[in-house]
Amino acid sequence: MAKKILIVIPPVNYRDEELEIPKKHFEGKGFEVVIASTKKGVCHGSIGGTAEATVALGDVAVDEYDAIVFVGGGGTPLIRKEAKALEIARDAIAQNKVLAAICWAPTILAKAGALKGKKAACWFGPDSEFGISTGEYIERSGGKYVKDGVAVDGKIVTADGPRSAKRFAEEIEKLLH
Repeated sequence: MAKKILIVIPPVNYRDEELEIPKKHFEGKGFEVVIASTKKGVCHGSIGGTAEATVALGDVAVDEYDAIVFVGGGGTPLIRKEAKALEIARDAIAQNKVLAAICWAPTILAKAGALKGKKAACWFGPDSEFGISTGEYIERSGGKYVKDGVAVDGKIVTADGPRSAKRFAEEIEKLLH
């Protein structure tokens, strides 16, 4: 039976390449990919792409998936403010699933407490919600911000953005074998 990967994207302004590159990689390796967002329906990327979310966050059952992947982009705060998104990240840790986030999305894992004692790569920039940089937020949340393109710590994979999307997908794949 094919392994299942849940990719969580913001309903608007997700980073197109951070969804499309890993999704294509995973499907090419025979994984089943399911897209979730704040609600079912068409989601809009920041550079013109669209994706169909077939599952709403509120309907996600982490035990149905082998990996949970959060995609970043300008819409990241829309996912980060959802209590269910934080619960999904915590459940993934509790169930020893692969948990991954790229670009701005590692701050979702940080807010959920999933990065305590873990190294994490992240897009580095100002985070208006917290009034500090994304790297500082990861540190204040108990994580260790690293300037690598991709960081793997146990079953947690994080990456800094689109230029690392392929390697990000490859590291997730390795953990699923």
